[in-house]
Amino acid sequence: MKTIAALLGMLLLAGYAYCQNIPPREWQIKTALMAVPEEYRDAAKVYGYDAMGNFTTLREGNNAYIALADDPSIENFSTAAYHKSLDPFMARGRELRSEGKDFKQVFDIREAEVRDGKLSMPERATLCVFTGTVDKESGEIKDPYLRYVVYIPFATGESTGLPTTPTPPGHAWLMDPGTHRTHIMISPPKSN
Repeated sequence: MKTIAALLGMLLLAGYAYCQNIPPREWQIKTALMAVPEEYRDAAKVYGYDAMGNFTTLREGNNAYIALADDPSIENFSTAAYHKSLDPFMARGRELRSEGKDFKQVFDIREAEVRDGKLSMPERATLCVFTGTVDKESGEIKDPYLRYVVYIPFATGESTGLPTTPTPPGHAWLMDPGTHRTHIMISPPKSN
């Protein structure tokens, strides 16, 4: 009986310790919105994590943007925001990753589903990715950096005139050309 009680106690402590790693709801919302263009922040929907680490809606929204809070299970800080037309695509990716699928499997499954018409992909939509370093004491984000992704499914270098390699650095280029997740990468130079 003492062994069972000790195990239960350890499980409760482990659960409590895990919950302590989930940032407060307000901080998740504030930092997720950093990825949203300023004019859309007030009414954007925000997804994040509850006290147990479950993915959930932190705030409802009523405009074209959805923001994603930083995933506390991943070491580096990163938030994102995307046009609501990308939500089925993004949700499907989260679902497949929760099933243990790796990047290639997720890519291949979504590629087949988009081509078969089972998964909707907009003709064009924007994703903004915001990264930085969290100051452990203040919670502020240091060295902020924002890059842009414009999805244009099945486009190619020939159909857009864009290069398909990231050269020269800092210029727009086409990633994953000819696929469901073809996108224009725009990574501005980082300031010193």
